[in-house]
Amino acid sequence: MTVILTPVLGDGTTAAERVRRRWRRARWTVLVLAVFALVVAVLAVSRPETSATPYAPDSTSPDGSRAVAQVLRRQGVDVRHVRTVDAAVRAAGPGTTLLVTPAPLLTDDQAAALAKVPADLVLLAPGGTLLDLATDGSVGLAVVPAGGARGPACDVPAAQAAGVVELDAALELLDGAATGCYPARDGVALAQKRADGRTVTAVGDPALVRNADVTTQGNAALALHLLGAHERLVWLVPDPFDASTGGGVDAQAGVLPPWAGIVALWALLCALVAAVWRSRRLGPLVAEDLPVVVPAAEATRGRGRLYRRARARGHAAAALRAASADRMAGRLGVPRTADATTLADAVVRATSRDPQEIAGLLYGPPPADDAALAALARRLDELESEVHRQ
Repeated sequence: MTVILTPVLGDGTTAAERVRRRWRRARWTVLVLAVFALVVAVLAVSRPETSATPYAPDSTSPDGSRAVAQVLRRQGVDVRHVRTVDAAVRAAGPGTTLLVTPAPLLTDDQAAALAKVPADLVLLAPGGTLLDLATDGSVGLAVVPAGGARGPACDVPAAQAAGVVELDAALELLDGAATGCYPARDGVALAQKRADGRTVTAVGDPALVRNADVTTQGNAALALHLLGAHERLVWLVPDPFDASTGGGVDAQAGVLPPWAGIVALWALLCALVAAVWRSRRLGPLVAEDLPVVVPAAEATRGRGRLYRRARARGHAAAALRAASADRMAGRLGVPRTADATTLADAVVRATSRDPQEIAGLLYGPPPADDAALAALARRLDELESEVHRQ
């Protein structure tokens, strides 16, 4: 009787069982990667309506400026929030106002680009280079700013409309080309200079636009008059990583969206955590010669203990079946290149056993537990003894 057998996998398991076993090993890795992908997707597509960036027109924090920006929008002013010098230079044309919030990291080239825009400039707590370039050296930084509430004491319309404000006098006039307002000792809180068809206004204390201080004295009125002079306001809050200089967009600018940096940092953090988590794995086994001679019985017992510890019953059963099949094939004169059906038919003829029983012993499913594995070894030994008695 001929039995048609399906070749068995190397460890004596079916393809479905291998897939399930691999899924059990990899499911936590897949779960971590899925969570990581979900977080990256959320960060990529979600954009909060507000931020916590100081002086940003969408920030509701005490250091933010959303209150002033919202009032300006209600008054019909088009407030455009930009983060780079290139964007500010492109947007700040004639008939607009460019607000430059505190930017201690501006380079000299960036300061020069901002100082040359044709728009009216409002500088909040400017650095010395930007202040010097924008006012042609007429205004400098005071050595010791003086605080307190004070009146305008000048004819600047915005200061006259605001009245008393509470701002630090952090500027000083270096010549008579600029007008100073809100004086205190040797300094002023506001300095304004008109030249080349535009107005440059420097305010030494940025408190007039902060949410926490805008309602103090006439700070709000001063901010609204200075920033609402034109229908369009370009609000620059420089990105600390911005390296543009207003000379045009280079080949790499604009390739990535603004949130790409945050997503990249999050991805790097996740990659580092995954690397630490998986670094404990030793990788695939590498075969090498033993440095000493190990008795065969000891090597066999050691291999058996490894199989037991790993619960690799399928591999143990496959090893037992392969060894028995090889010995019986040699006894029966079946070549090693013969297929499973040829060997099974030869064993059936030699033992007169049921073909289905022979197929189950030599090519059946892996044992479910240790008892089944022991029973399989005993039955293979009995079958092999019957073959050798022929």
